[in-house]
Amino acid sequence: MKRDIRALLNPALQHIGAYKVEGGQEAEVKLNQNESPFDLPLWLKEKILGEFRDEPWNRYPDILPYRGMEAYASFLGVPVDSVIMSNGSNEMLYTIFLACLGAGRRALIPQPSFSLYEKIALLLQAEVVSVPMRQGLEFDVDAVIETASSQRVDFIVLSTPNNPTGMSLSHEEVERILEAVDAIVLVDEAYIEFSKERTALDLIGRYPNLIVLRTMSKALALAGMRIGFAISDPRLMAEITKPKIPFASGRLAEITLVNVLENYSLVNEAVRYILGQRARIQSELSVIPAIHAFETDTNFLIIRVADAGSAFSRLKEAGVLVRNVSGYPQMENCLRFNVGLSEENDRLLEQLKHI
Repeated sequence: MKRDIRALLNPALQHIGAYKVEGGQEAEVKLNQNESPFDLPLWLKEKILGEFRDEPWNRYPDILPYRGMEAYASFLGVPVDSVIMSNGSNEMLYTIFLACLGAGRRALIPQPSFSLYEKIALLLQAEVVSVPMRQGLEFDVDAVIETASSQRVDFIVLSTPNNPTGMSLSHEEVERILEAVDAIVLVDEAYIEFSKERTALDLIGRYPNLIVLRTMSKALALAGMRIGFAISDPRLMAEITKPKIPFASGRLAEITLVNVLENYSLVNEAVRYILGQRARIQSELSVIPAIHAFETDTNFLIIRVADAGSAFSRLKEAGVLVRNVSGYPQMENCLRFNVGLSEENDRLLEQLKHI
């Protein structure tokens, strides 16, 4: 008798689930995936498509997207050999974890945090060491440092600003951790453009164990293009590049990136709008009974309500799609929603008041 097919697979699959988005990805008011409410203007899309039409579609792109890497390195003011571009930051996460983890190695992940971190670590049969956030969902820096030392971890992931809590580490706190630990430290800055805190990029020259992760899906409004980056000391970059999938980034993504960086005023305007709307939403939430709104340093907000499941369903019935994040530790009865256009935010607030 043949074995159960699952016995032939990676045993780690028994402990993880497939990624899914509760409620789907379509709604009249879609605020559940931390996206930008702004698409690129048509004139810029036409320029990008015009350049893409002249590319040879029958030929492979470069092994790595060197044009995109050079453009982003110049934009950041860092050496080009410190930068690698990927097909979204999620692909870069897989690359970095493959380079840093394996059976018998330990990864420290503050919790709650982005679920993909733990999923990849478990797939690689690494041990996950969790450090809970403080009661108000702030990072516990002392606990991170103490646990990293006592558990002799090899790898630390710091999502700052953090998804799903919306909280950030300060620049000084990131440096404290880098100085204290004997581990590779990945600082995921997916939401840094919305943050009041400084980026950790200037620490790369002093800390060869630091990797900074960036995405173009949030502030740059390119979630559909799948563009991510890692930045590190060139010696570390040479190592983490080894497991990188070749030819993973297409020419269209590269051309899009270069054009958006050349027109970065569009990004600045969008960020200003989102931060202004975020402040308005926070103000209006503060006077709605039975809602506790947490502080946020991102383009999304977290609220705690009496019954998140019921509130999620009633919002969805009203055409407003948010994210129920109650399954995360310490986030019972919490909903998450990103800032949308003014009229979308009005619709959300109206429904929350009604509920």
